[in-house]
Amino acid sequence: MSMLQEYRHIEEQIRELKERLNSMSNDDKLKKEIEFEEKLRSLMGQYNKSLKDVAAILDPDNKLAAPKGKAAGGAKRARKVKQYKNPNTGEVIETKGGNHKTLKAWKEKYGADTVESWVTILG
Repeated sequence: MSMLQEYRHIEEQIRELKERLNSMSNDDKLKKEIEFEEKLRSLMGQYNKSLKDVAAILDPDNKLAAPKGKAAGGAKRARKVKQYKNPNTGEVIETKGGNHKTLKAWKEKYGADTVESWVTILG
């Protein structure tokens, strides 16, 4: 794309965005939302409250702001013990992670998918 084409393309995008902005600024829903936000921020300032304070008041159990995938207090979930039984040798190993010397050797020799098919989760 030449510089002139890019310039004209950007001009067109600006024109379209200005039209969209003008149509939105005349929307009653937007005006009500802006008014609500201004009044809410004014109240927050009047009572010296932050957005977190307001969220805590409206959602005391903090269901909305709870981070997904993390336990309360940032504690990690304990890993489950996995038992691998090699059907070729009958050897059994138990581990919570994948950093086990024998397990790594098996995965190298037999392939990770094959070794994972040998697993039994103990809890």
